[in-house]
Parts: sequence; structure tokens; C-alpha cells
Amino acid sequence: MKCFVTYPKSCHFPIENLPYGIFSTQNDKIHRIGVAIGNLILDLKQISHLFDGPHLKNHQHVFQEETLNSFMALEPSAWKEARAKIQSLLSADNPTLQDNAQLRERALVLQSDATMHLPAKIGDYTDFYSSLHHATNVGVMFRGKDNSLMPNWKHLPVGYHGRASSVVVSGTPITRPHGQTVPVDGAPPVFGSCKLMDFELEMAFFVGGPPTKLGEPIKIETAQNHIFGFVLMNDWSARDIQKWEYIPLGPFTAKNLGTTISPWVVTTLALEPFIVDNFPQDPTPLPYLVHKDKFNFDIQLQVDIIPQNSAISTTVCRSNYRYLYWTAKQQLVHHTVTGCNMNPGDLLASGTISGEASDSFGSLLELCWRGTKPLNMADGSQRKFLQDGDTVTMNAFCEGDNFTVGFGACAGTLLPCKNY
Repeated sequence: MKCFVTYPKSCHFPIENLPYGIFSTQNDKIHRIGVAIGNLILDLKQISHLFDGPHLKNHQHVFQEETLNSFMALEPSAWKEARAKIQSLLSADNPTLQDNAQLRERALVLQSDATMHLPAKIGDYTDFYSSLHHATNVGVMFRGKDNSLMPNWKHLPVGYHGRASSVVVSGTPITRPHGQTVPVDGAPPVFGSCKLMDFELEMAFFVGGPPTKLGEPIKIETAQNHIFGFVLMNDWSARDIQKWEYIPLGPFTAKNLGTTISPWVVTTLALEPFIVDNFPQDPTPLPYLVHKDKFNFDIQLQVDIIPQNSAISTTVCRSNYRYLYWTAKQQLVHHTVTGCNMNPGDLLASGTISGEASDSFGSLLELCWRGTKPLNMADGSQRKFLQDGDTVTMNAFCEGDNFTVGFGACAGTLLPCKNY
């Protein structure tokens, strides 16, 4: 596939990718849907009239809206048709956009001139705990090797309901929180600023398709029809606050302080070339969770930290989406097995993604093994947990045959506590 927009081979936004996002510009503050191509954004509002196929000709309005929710709410056949149309319009042998200078001028915007926003109105956010290596590491730290996994962990995708209001787009600063902690085991709790701030390397998917009805579970056979696309995520975590509050109901204020996602939604269609075997599951899950088709992806993940007043970045983690034990389809199906209804734009996250090797652990809690093994930074400093001013940048990409599919950076800077 040859695109009339030129970009280097290393570009993360080739014609094989075409992720969706929401952007605005200085000249037009209205939020609108765009598709990343090279170093440009294709403004779908400007070309909405060109979506004239059987599944979209009566739904052109979805490309004129300020979020992706209405487009996500269409059937997968419409998503596929939209992708094919966009690829056709951007191809080197199609004159429709390429030879129309006025339309091209209106429809193609430099990414550097754009401000990115949340891709969708997120009604609900759920965070899972789907990495075997991460769950085992945390279990060993806090319960010992013999009790590292809870009895339910290999039978169902463990998760909890997060806070949708504090999901933010890449580039949004995160403030160090206040909360209750117990610095000395057995002593009464104290109130103050979090001392053990951490990142969590995750990925998440947006639910798509028409809203489901209360009382009607999504079946594993049709689960893929409700998975629109994926983003990269940093689920910031206040570890000392979490340690005190999580029993018996799990994370609460330690997690609601901010969750950062990358701005571009990479569709499931774009990820199909990178499908790999599912993580082996033993014991075999109950029948409602079993799917034999592959729905795991070779997505390379990386986390970098830049200290305040430093230009030197340190790569602290290299991991991969393929390490997840529970697939996105299993997460979605289990979430709805009770009849929980889903809406387009709901966000379901993977939980921290850790591999087996120590440099693939997806959090500082694991990388520094609960603060006992400090990380040496490239600028000469050390880290056990995040310091004020640290900028955490996550990247994700898939390497194809002469092309790369990327997600855009998922970045945030940790600000000091505000006066309480």
C-alpha cells in the first residue's frame, strides 16, 4: 500500500495504521475526529461526505461530532468500511484528495499544530489484573511465594471499577496526592502526602458496537464485535495509600488520582497482522471464557523516565502486551456475564503488564522490588519510586514488514502535592 503522504519507514502512523483521535487547532477550537497519517492529521469532518458506502452513507454525521462515541456505536462492518475508505483516499493512486488542493488544504493538519483531547466520553472505566507475572510478583512481595496468587486468579479475570472522571489524555500533569498511610506497621495511620508514587504500564480498549441491554451478557463468540480499538495507559498509583486502604475491597483513592491514556485509538483491524498465540491457561477456564481463536498481540512496550531539570531519559522497562494471561475478549465477557450492560466509549484496562525478566516489570514496585533495589538513572540519580518533576513516558509499537504501527506517547509529569 503506497500513500501519497510521505513519511519515513520508521514512522508510527503509516497507511497500515490509521488510528483515530480527537483534536483541535488554534484556528478552530472545535473538537473533531482525526486520523493520524505520517506527521499529519486527516480531518474527517472535512471529508465526511466521502463516506458513501452501504454502511456509512446514512451515518456521515458521526464524523462531524466531537467524540468518537457515535462512530464507535456503529457495527464492525461500518468500522471496516471506514478504514477501507480512508486507506483508499490516502493511497497514491486515488486522485480524490490528492489532486484537490483546496480540500487537501482543509483536511490535512500538521500534528504539531494540533491539541489532542480524550478520544471519547468515557462513561465507565474498569481496570483488570491480567498479567500473571505482575500478579505473582506482587503476591510474593506481600504474601510470600506459597500464597502469591489468590485461589480465584486463574479462574477469572480479576478487576475493579475505576474512576472515569480522572482519565486524562497524554501530556496532562498529575499531582502527587494526599491520603492516609501507615509508615510503621502496626502504628495508627497518619495523614499526609504520598511518599511512594508509581506508574503502571497498561493497555486498554474502548468498547464499541451498539449499547448492550441490562441482563444480556456478551458471549465469547461475539466479543470481538464490541472491541473497537486500543490505547496505551499509565494507571498512576500511590502505593503507600493503596497498602493501607485496599483491604478488603481493593484499590480506591490510591488509583483515582489520575489515569493517563495515549491520544490515538489503534483499531483492532490495524492490529490483526500482529496477532500471536494466546497465553497458555492452566487450568482451562470455564466454558463461557474459552475461545480457541487467537486474540493476543505482539505489541512492544517501553517506559522512560526523565527527571526534573534534566534532558536525559532512562528506559526503565521493556515489556510486551503478549504477556497478558487473560485476553481482552475474556475480560469483556467476564465483565458482562452478570448481565452488566456496556456502552460505546466504556474503557477496559489490562492491569500492569509485566514479563518474566526483571527489566520487563511494568511498575517501580516490581522493578525496585518494594524499594529494596534502587534503579540507577542515566543522569546519575536513583529511583525507588517517582520523585516530583519526573516525566514518565510510555510508548507502544508493533513492527511489521517494512512498517511500524504506533500508539503515540502516553506521557505525564508528576507535580508536587498541593497545600491541603
